[in-house]
Amino acid sequence: MPTTVNEVAEKTEMLELDPKSGVALKPTTTKDEINETAPDELTDKVTEADETINKTAPTEDKADQKEEPAAAAVKDEDIPVEVEPKTGISFPVKLRDGKQLTAVGLRKKSMLGIGIKIYGFGIYAENEKLKDILLRTKFEKEPTKATKEMYQVVIDSDVGMMVRLVIVYSSLTMSMVRKSFDEGLGASIKKLTGGKNEQITKMIMGEASDEIKLTPGSVIEISRLPGYTLQTKVKGEIVSTVQSELLCRAYIYMYLGEDPFDKEAKEKFGASMLSLF
Repeated sequence: MPTTVNEVAEKTEMLELDPKSGVALKPTTTKDEINETAPDELTDKVTEADETINKTAPTEDKADQKEEPAAAAVKDEDIPVEVEPKTGISFPVKLRDGKQLTAVGLRKKSMLGIGIKIYGFGIYAENEKLKDILLRTKFEKEPTKATKEMYQVVIDSDVGMMVRLVIVYSSLTMSMVRKSFDEGLGASIKKLTGGKNEQITKMIMGEASDEIKLTPGSVIEISRLPGYTLQTKVKGEIVSTVQSELLCRAYIYMYLGEDPFDKEAKEKFGASMLSLF
């Protein structure tokens, strides 16, 4: 049958016409068509969502497992600390290897007549071994205050010790650190032996590259290990391990000798020694 005017009108209502050209655009979907297709589309989307959840669930479990080490790290923060008052730097009172904090201090350097704060430091020692060696030493009389003889016993001993340096000076470079230790150790060796030993003084920083960036908060740890071995770590990396009794003695002498970097820190160390008796 020929198409009637009413049929044309019904079809026209379902089309969107361009107002300028009169050309039919994309047909619109009728309400009946929406009702017919909606259930299937919803079912597909629910299925896709279930599959996505099943795939991501194991990943979420792994993420939870990775958070456990972080929780362990938080426990380390519970260790009591002592604050070096002139710099505000905190030092744990005890290390994982058992060494205990005996004194804190500040290393200053005079530049153009101005005292510049270079680093804060904490001196750690194996107190039980230190106590044994002090008790075995025959002093003329029972000490009531730390004496030169007592400090010398510590300097000459093989008791495990470590000095942790935390950088304060923002413009410090590795070459400056190297030069500072060369000068300090050189002076210590001269006091101890009456002579110089430039070859030994240059060993403490070993293979530490001048390219290492030191910023406020950077840590250098120098330890006296059994067998008169001096080990240096810069930002957690070992840069030298040197076996030398003279080098070990000279290094500790810089902090506990006649002209220490910080006299108050030396006195605190002395008080710590007396408490062991």
